[in-house]
Amino acid sequence: MSVMTTSRMIWERHLFTLGLHCFRCRMGHHMKRHYSFLPDDVKSLRAVVNPDISKIRNIGIMAHIDAGKTTTTERMLYYSGYTRALGDVDDGDTVTDFMAQERERGITIQSAAVTFDWKSHRINLIDTPGHVDFTLEVERALRVLDGAVAVFDASAGVEAQTLTVWRQAEKHHIPCVCFLNKMDKPTANLRFSIDSIKQKLKANPVLLQIPIGSGRDFTGVVDLITKQKLTWKLKSSVLVDDGRKFATESVNGYDEPGLMKDISEARAALLEQVADLDDEFAELLLNDFSDNFDAVPSAKVQEAVRRLTLARKGVPVLCGSSLKNKGVQPLLDAIIDYLPAPNERLHDLVRWYKDDLCALAFKVVHEKQRGPVVFLRIYSGTLKPQTAVHNINRNSTERMTRLLVPFADQHVEVASMTAGNIAMTVGLKQTVTGDTIVSSKASAAAAARRAQTEAGGLKKLKEQRDVILSGVEVPEPVFFCTIEPPTMAKQADLENALHCLQREDPSLKVRIDPDSGQTILCGMGELHIEIIHDRIRREYRIETHLGPLQVAYRETVLHEASAEDTLDRTIGERRHVVTVKLEVKPADTSSADGSCDSSTFAEKAAEQLSEEMKEAVRNGVQSSYLQGPLLAYPVQGVTTLIQSVRVEPGTSPAMVSACVSRCMLKALKLAGGQLLEPVMSLEVTVREEYLSSVLGDLAQRRGTVRDIQSRHDDKVLLATVPLAEIMGYSTVLRSLTSGNATCSLELDTYEAMNPQDQNMLLKKMGGF
Repeated sequence: MSVMTTSRMIWERHLFTLGLHCFRCRMGHHMKRHYSFLPDDVKSLRAVVNPDISKIRNIGIMAHIDAGKTTTTERMLYYSGYTRALGDVDDGDTVTDFMAQERERGITIQSAAVTFDWKSHRINLIDTPGHVDFTLEVERALRVLDGAVAVFDASAGVEAQTLTVWRQAEKHHIPCVCFLNKMDKPTANLRFSIDSIKQKLKANPVLLQIPIGSGRDFTGVVDLITKQKLTWKLKSSVLVDDGRKFATESVNGYDEPGLMKDISEARAALLEQVADLDDEFAELLLNDFSDNFDAVPSAKVQEAVRRLTLARKGVPVLCGSSLKNKGVQPLLDAIIDYLPAPNERLHDLVRWYKDDLCALAFKVVHEKQRGPVVFLRIYSGTLKPQTAVHNINRNSTERMTRLLVPFADQHVEVASMTAGNIAMTVGLKQTVTGDTIVSSKASAAAAARRAQTEAGGLKKLKEQRDVILSGVEVPEPVFFCTIEPPTMAKQADLENALHCLQREDPSLKVRIDPDSGQTILCGMGELHIEIIHDRIRREYRIETHLGPLQVAYRETVLHEASAEDTLDRTIGERRHVVTVKLEVKPADTSSADGSCDSSTFAEKAAEQLSEEMKEAVRNGVQSSYLQGPLLAYPVQGVTTLIQSVRVEPGTSPAMVSACVSRCMLKALKLAGGQLLEPVMSLEVTVREEYLSSVLGDLAQRRGTVRDIQSRHDDKVLLATVPLAEIMGYSTVLRSLTSGNATCSLELDTYEAMNPQDQNMLLKKMGGF
């Protein structure tokens, strides 16, 4: 080992041992934070940076807005020793909410990654947003995680955005642990929360703890597996040592007969539930403990619960109060005990790379000093700085200059990272969210050969498609508005800012209006666009002007229609001649995300076209889907059949695409256009005396009430409302109810507008 390498390792070891005391503080007027995330007895830098893969947990914290995700994360960092002071959302001094907008508003806007150790395990944790406008942040985090902690407000149970994030976790087959937070609230209800998980999430909650006391008298929990009582002692109404220390003791049946009875009943129910879901545990009970089920060792119960969790047959449920510093340490234990290590998750594609590098870029952040910083999840192989890597999606090779461990807005540079870890890289200037990174083009080719061999030669695999990790699904925007710089001299700066922000946030779309030449900003909601506007002002020093916010409608067709078109054009000495005949018709189903069915070729048309020309035809169809015939909104729910394409020799693919696009526009107009509007799923929690006012207001907004439920002393109103009718609704709701109501929204689907409303909109927008 060279002297330089040894010196570098000693310096990095020094950084880890001392913590992050020397890093600049970004809190301004807030108190200085201290970071100390490694114990003093760490013996090896390699063990710290690259722990054994079985000791790694890649997890996300997900929940409805204001359920306590960020507060729970802060307590985890504090109890693990990563921070020396408790951060608070209201004080604006949390580690993971480091953006100015996050601290001002008290919400999480972008997912933040942080790495810490707990009981000899490495936990890579991502704190995700709870607001529906930032659903993509949750989506791309869950895409690369192995497990998740779902946080619930114990007084509200499953809420609107909880359903959304749970569906996202289900889509990626992610095992979950549930944490019933805010057990100190007077309205906290364990049974209500458990029932809502069963009914709304269709999950099997496996209750591992019961609370001791309720409301302000909530003092701890009982672990049903070990039958131990965990209590956080109070001294003069203040928690001793900020909840770091807690008492663990057995329950005294003589002094606490009521609690003992509750424990016996809850543990019996737990054993019965686990036995019903796990055959191995059922066999153990019947063969070895049939005379006394209560005698089954706690280790055996824990093993069975872990099997259930990994198989996604059940979800462990724990409870506590993060704000009051109770119950977080057992939650950290549950993350290690029940959520999977990276090598316990099946990734079929990764095995084809063997020990070669294979990683997925899931997030890009622009920094003034470093430029684009790319977050990678490493699935196989080893990542090292100052090496060239190959981007399969872009078919390009880039040099990675630096490798960092993520600690929210602070980072530590390392010499290498192995499979199972999450890393930050500097130097990848072309890589975007969803790209697959490998060590070389030859490595990808070798993986493709292994995949083809494994397929047994039954199908010919294409290298560029079959060895690429599935990317991140980006939802279509539902709002748009114009954006203008203060002067034309700032136009180039604005374009650069928007380019950088789009690379960070793929759900942000920017386009140029072909008629006016104005720049159009498209986003997921009012708050999303407001945050983007604020970031342009603060981070890029451009005082832009936003036009009025408008709803992003969609268009579809009502009938079948056929069209034929010929393009005959001479450019220079080259003549381009193409004739296209096609048919459009309504698809059987339309999706809520604005997508269209792919075009298909009639058998005769397919035989006559080369692969290049087929691709040109598809491009022409897709480009015509972007602007419909009514108001130039994107088209969805349409099936296109290419009946014939006649191409004269020498005709370029671009001319073929142009002819197809023109022919498509004809067919779409003949098929009769129909506007589709985004319809939101609305949940309003309101006191009963204001219910009639809210119902009357929703009726005027074309709202449809699906259900009215009771939650403690409140009413929960579930409805669907057109997005155009509900812009700025939270402000109106506060006025209607004197501040005694809350609401949450998520996109439900796109529905056809009734003829009267469509005609009014067409007249207003100048359509025909």
